[in-house]
Amino acid sequence: MSHSLFTLNNPAGLYDPAPNGYSHVASVAPGARLVFVAGQGGEDEQGRLSADFATQVRQALGNLRIALESAGASTRDVVKLTVLIVDHSEERLHIFGAELQAAFGAGAKPTCTLIPVPRLALDGMLFEIEAVAVLTGG
Repeated sequence: MSHSLFTLNNPAGLYDPAPNGYSHVASVAPGARLVFVAGQGGEDEQGRLSADFATQVRQALGNLRIALESAGASTRDVVKLTVLIVDHSEERLHIFGAELQAAFGAGAKPTCTLIPVPRLALDGMLFEIEAVAVLTGG
């Protein structure tokens, strides 16, 4: 996928990660402005966490969207995601993949590193996602 400020690709010699919802490489154009979004969990506006993993993922992706929009960015501008999942499993991977598809839509997905962890910052927190986005310099 080519964006005016970055290119996502999956080079020959590496497996196709598209079914897993990410790309292998992101290249950023010179002069672009980077936006870094801190880890977003599944807390609602009042700081409440659902006990349900899918609900936390959906809320965290919504929180990510709000954070990106505050900087003038959208999911289309994201080049890198880092995902932390408590008690990671194939089932949780599929839930995350479906929610990511719903949040990011069709097309190439940003590069992504998923890190299984035993615990996150808050009791009951099961999911966290941070992002790097690219915007026009200035």
